[in-house]
Amino acid sequence: QVQLAESGGGLVQTEGSLTLACVVSGGTFDRFHMAWFRRAPGKDREFVAAISWTGALTAYAESVKGRFTTSRANARNTLYLQMNNLQPEDTADYYCAGRAFSRSWRDYALQRAYEHWGQGTQVTVSS
Repeated sequence: QVQLAESGGGLVQTEGSLTLACVVSGGTFDRFHMAWFRRAPGKDREFVAAISWTGALTAYAESVKGRFTTSRANARNTLYLQMNNLQPEDTADYYCAGRAFSRSWRDYALQRAYEHWGQGTQVTVSS
């Protein structure tokens, strides 16, 4: 059974930085496209960033471009999200998700395309 476990969330001041990690177990991490989504209080879950199974392709939501960077370390079965210049509107629960590499990369922002999800880690940005 594939399991995803996020870590690294916490409380940070505006313009601060955090790095989230997602460790994948029970599956072939290096055969998964991976992504980050978030759910802000009172809002629907939304796409944040994605990375292809090889790491060659990445994609970002407009709201985080230039501030967030996703990467992966296949040898450690770990996905990362480096978040810089955090703003209060980035406050949310952050989730990592994975799907088989055989699925189209073009679906990277679609939640229904992902088979595996973590439990989430909370990020709070104080103003």
